[in-house]
Amino acid sequence: MSQKQFSIKEVQKEDWSLLKQLVDEVWPATFKDILSEAQISYMMEMMYSITSLKKQTGTGSVFYLLYDSEVAVGYLAIIPHYSDERLNAEATLTKVDKIYVLPKTQGAGAGRFLMDFAFAEAKKAGDGGVMLNVNRGNNAVSFYEYYGFKNSYSADFDIGNGYLMEDYIMYYPFKNS
Repeated sequence: MSQKQFSIKEVQKEDWSLLKQLVDEVWPATFKDILSEAQISYMMEMMYSITSLKKQTGTGSVFYLLYDSEVAVGYLAIIPHYSDERLNAEATLTKVDKIYVLPKTQGAGAGRFLMDFAFAEAKKAGDGGVMLNVNRGNNAVSFYEYYGFKNSYSADFDIGNGYLMEDYIMYYPFKNS
């Protein structure tokens, strides 16, 4: 059995269409049992069009593609120096804004590889920990808990068109060494 050979590359101009292909495959599959088709369609246009993804880089998001050998199998977006008053964090945090891998890659270490990378970037940025929002019905909640995140609070975010994002806000503070 061959060892998975993961690598990460920051998204460049020429990568947006590849990122969008991954989004189109991963995102609806992740949420098909949690959200209505109408809400998925709405969110895909509002948050996951190429225009919207590019606009998110203007508000601090940094996007990365995950490769297994030469094949793109997932993506990550982080926001360094993020603050959330409700977490009472003593320092800014790195927010894992998006972390998704193709269904066929789940369970192969891809999510852990991306999360390890996000933690390394957070430490490089000098942030005091990592936080993320996760849909309360998403199976990934158990992955985040296993990784060491604690559920800090729940929040509902009105995203328009009568839809809510119903999330847990999870937090992993770095220990002072």
